[in-house]
Amino acid sequence: MAVAALTGTRVRERRLALGLRQAEVAQAAGLSAPYLNLIEHNRRRVTPEVLEALARVLNLPPEALREEAGGAVLEGLRAAAAAAGEGTGAELDRVEEFAGRFPGWAQALMALERRAVGLERAVEALNDRMTHDPHLSASLHEMLSAVSSVRTTAEILTEPGEIDPDWQARFLRNLFTDSERLAAVSEALVAYLDGSEQAGVQGIASPQEELEGWLAGRDWLLPELEAGGAGEAALLAETGMLASGAARAMAADWVTRAAREAAALPLAVLEEEVARAGAAGPDPLRIAAARGMPVLAVMRRLAMMPGAEAGLVICDASGTLTFRKPAEGFALPRFGAACPLWPVFAALGRPMSPLRVEMATAGRGARRFRALAWCELRHPEGMGGVELREAAMLFWPVPGSAAGAGEVVRVGSSCRVCAREDCPARREPSIMG
Repeated sequence: MAVAALTGTRVRERRLALGLRQAEVAQAAGLSAPYLNLIEHNRRRVTPEVLEALARVLNLPPEALREEAGGAVLEGLRAAAAAAGEGTGAELDRVEEFAGRFPGWAQALMALERRAVGLERAVEALNDRMTHDPHLSASLHEMLSAVSSVRTTAEILTEPGEIDPDWQARFLRNLFTDSERLAAVSEALVAYLDGSEQAGVQGIASPQEELEGWLAGRDWLLPELEAGGAGEAALLAETGMLASGAARAMAADWVTRAAREAAALPLAVLEEEVARAGAAGPDPLRIAAARGMPVLAVMRRLAMMPGAEAGLVICDASGTLTFRKPAEGFALPRFGAACPLWPVFAALGRPMSPLRVEMATAGRGARRFRALAWCELRHPEGMGGVELREAAMLFWPVPGSAAGAGEVVRVGSSCRVCAREDCPARREPSIMG
């Protein structure tokens, strides 16, 4: 295994930081001093056993000296510098030197960056929930109503002067009833926010979320459909266990359609197409033309195949997201409007025309994604009826690409939690400023 430039530098800087001579380290690791000297100057290939011995002597985890760890450290440090902004003056040309001399500080800085990214994602999710969650909104309204009733009754009972005994008894009954209602709403709200078993059904805000939760629980895979009719029947029986009737109906429709699409585009054929496409990624339009099936059907198959890193969002003509399968690093809003710069919305205005767009997420932990968008038309009522539009965006991370490289469209999750300050499509100020 080859030693990266960062490996030799790290060995030397760690030895110097510990105040050890080269000969001492070499002897403790069972090496010759000239051999260790060549390693420190990145001029020798070493075996994993030698790296294990050096890590033991230098009191470092073995992973810290491996070649693959070097690239991850450098990439993490560059990401942290990019997230902090150009004004910090981080010397990117000296990042290898920093990581080699101070591996502990490098790991600490990366850990802080990961934590910051995680906290921003949590803020996004909480803001999304607080702003648009219908169950939460209804619960808070009910709680405020109960509090107002309790306060009004208490004010009446504390006013000077005597109250007729019958009216006093009525007010006390109202006070007791409103207090019970307030306690019940509070308990239900706490259980809902905690995600406890008591709030398992309440935590699902819509049948769509219940369907997506069921699919997410299966890791977005329906392998039974690859086996034919028996698998479809088993899945239909499983959908009958969902909580709401609407969700059961939606899941049954999804399974039935997915079974048709699996029969039209078998998994073996799909995997062959993906392998043939290579790094450029599969072309749903070409696959759809070859198999004689809708482009959106191919996009669904690509997003739901085993091992797929792709995310998928589908919307109707109003721009409402009707399906959301996330991809790592690309946040999808649970409620409310999404980022208007997503290619899926541009596709709505260009039906039957393919869009291929490079996207970069805004804010910390920015990543680059390749997106394919397509809009299909339907006329279920014939020539004189309405026209229905359905658009989809298939997207997956571009490996090894910096978020700022090349021509990209910078997008977010939704305006409220987007860190991009210069966005021309912003609807409202962001809380992430």
